[in-house]
Amino acid sequence: MMTDPVQPLAIALSRCGKTFADGTRALEPLDLEIKAGETVVFLGPSGCGKTTTLRIIAGLEDPDAGGRVLFDGVDVTAQPIEQRNVGMVFQSYALFPNMTVAENIGYGLRVRRAKKPAIAARVDEMLGMMRIEPLADRRIDQLSGGQRQRVALARALAVRPRALLLDEPLTALDAKLRDALRLEIDELLRRLGITAIYVTHDQAEAMALGDRIAVMDHGKMAQIGPPREIYRRPATRFVADFIGTMNRISGVARGGVFVTDAGAVPWLEAPPGTTEALFRPEDVTVVDEGQAHLKGSVVAAFFLGDRTRLFVKVDANKPLVVETDARRDYAHGETVGLRIDPRGLMAL
Repeated sequence: MMTDPVQPLAIALSRCGKTFADGTRALEPLDLEIKAGETVVFLGPSGCGKTTTLRIIAGLEDPDAGGRVLFDGVDVTAQPIEQRNVGMVFQSYALFPNMTVAENIGYGLRVRRAKKPAIAARVDEMLGMMRIEPLADRRIDQLSGGQRQRVALARALAVRPRALLLDEPLTALDAKLRDALRLEIDELLRRLGITAIYVTHDQAEAMALGDRIAVMDHGKMAQIGPPREIYRRPATRFVADFIGTMNRISGVARGGVFVTDAGAVPWLEAPPGTTEALFRPEDVTVVDEGQAHLKGSVVAAFFLGDRTRLFVKVDANKPLVVETDARRDYAHGETVGLRIDPRGLMAL
């Protein structure tokens, strides 16, 4: 069943920082614009400021003096969460154990003093949308983790919010269920066209769900952009190391070639003075030594079913991570040839 369309919300942060009462600086002043209907994912390690930013948007935290939160250009900094018309899904789900599934979903509507027939109709709509109709009369402690997550989403959407805020909603679930619910959340957000802000430390979630990813580092926004840009053109060493796997080789760029002790790699676009080349595992291939740009020795090999992950030592840096679909075993210490796609080379 399709819900009534809701006009999505444009959100802007202006100089929003956060210092807690004990002096902890959780967030440096930042500016951010989120377009109506866009999904932005805050990605970063624990303590980087991503949840604090989300809570400022929600109205659960006040920014430091001078910081402003604007919804469609209107300053809502002083408004509490109940006046902002946003839905919130927490990592802990925050469901009421003394209520049934249906009562949990309808809670926000009751707080808003909606009429009983309207509440019942909306609850039925949410139960259908989340495919949890048979669970309507169950208690929360009778539900699995995935079922609780669907109830939390249904409750957040029942009030027809103009933005949906999700704080690590899949962290407590096992890997297979996370993958399934990630797909469901993506389909739901696309179908509703709602503005969404999603907090996670999981790169796969960020890449799958975000129209843009904001990578956070020590209370600062290290980079924001589409997933492909973040992955292929990281702006800082932190972003390069945090997003996916990054290989490094040392050498010197000279005459359109990056020369190393292990061989030479064609690189016509190398910035002058480059002494380190970075590239992703998918940009390097195991080849015969006669076709190789580099040679190295295998220090470890892990069979993953559809591929084998090799760790190959070529210089004083960490071993290169290489994945191959070759149907053979690799011995420790074996010499292998590596060919690198110049289009994947990066310099920072």
